[in-house]
Amino acid sequence: MARLTRRAALAAPIAALPLSVRAQSWRPQGQVRIIVPAAAGGTTDIMARMLAQFLQPRWNQPVVVENRTGAGGTIGSLEAVRARPDGATLLLGNIGPQAIAYSLFRNLPYRPEQIAAIAGTVQGPNVLVVNPSVPARTVAELAAMLRAQPGRIAYASTGVGQSTHLSPVLMLQMLNAEAIHVPHRGSAPAQIEILGGNVSFLIDNLTGIIGHIQSSRLRALAVTSTDRHPLLPDVPAMRETMPELANYEVNTWFGLFGPAALPAEIVTSLNAEVMAMLALPDTQRRFAELGGVGMPGSADAFAAFVRSEITKWAEVIRKEGLQLDAN
Repeated sequence: MARLTRRAALAAPIAALPLSVRAQSWRPQGQVRIIVPAAAGGTTDIMARMLAQFLQPRWNQPVVVENRTGAGGTIGSLEAVRARPDGATLLLGNIGPQAIAYSLFRNLPYRPEQIAAIAGTVQGPNVLVVNPSVPARTVAELAAMLRAQPGRIAYASTGVGQSTHLSPVLMLQMLNAEAIHVPHRGSAPAQIEILGGNVSFLIDNLTGIIGHIQSSRLRALAVTSTDRHPLLPDVPAMRETMPELANYEVNTWFGLFGPAALPAEIVTSLNAEVMAMLALPDTQRRFAELGGVGMPGSADAFAAFVRSEITKWAEVIRKEGLQLDAN
């Protein structure tokens, strides 16, 4: 997986950026850590490491990425919530622990108001993939297999409460089918399981699994967005595969967060730094290669987006009757 180089990070002259991006008054006085509430190798981790590589030469301070896995991303999120609000500890979060978790887990140890939304980074669809040994070549054929063997076919996810968990749950509910959920602590271990043939299917972020699809190590059956994706023009959208799935749609996203009490000056400056990274042609090319698009906008706009996602998934989870204990 290619990473943003130091040269690319410094490539865009500051003068060419909008005034809002240049208006940065805060700088950290020491090491900054970015908590990733998922395992190394997945999209959340990729985004954190791209951002760390970009920020370190600009700040002339160490920026380290720390993976804190478990409980659908809530363990790492809680660590960020409890951190001092001085900008030294940040969180590269995602749709799971920062939107889905609030309604999925009945005893979640943090609430939305305890986390400050700073900036979006990338968003894109998930994609349904199967191991090449699985005979199903369409969603309809996979559905037939699931219905013929209820509760016997296993699928992986990147963690309980992640979009990679709820995406197949929603599909199975719509298909009136059952399967065995095998959760993992992040995308990389989930991908190892399906590549090894230990599970039959996985719905993962397109940004994190596109390489295995392009190399034919995994077979894509459908994307979860409304329309087909330009990187996979021959792969249908889930909603066009079967009448039962006509209303199916899921998109995933990633962004930078911090403790709720972060001063406005720090939030504004951090948002400007992320926007500067998103403006780089190398970043835009990398996102396109991964199947995602950037999420430019102010901290207030990103916070409003996150609130809308929390509301959306609360309704989905209520309709599905899902409720789990955070552990």
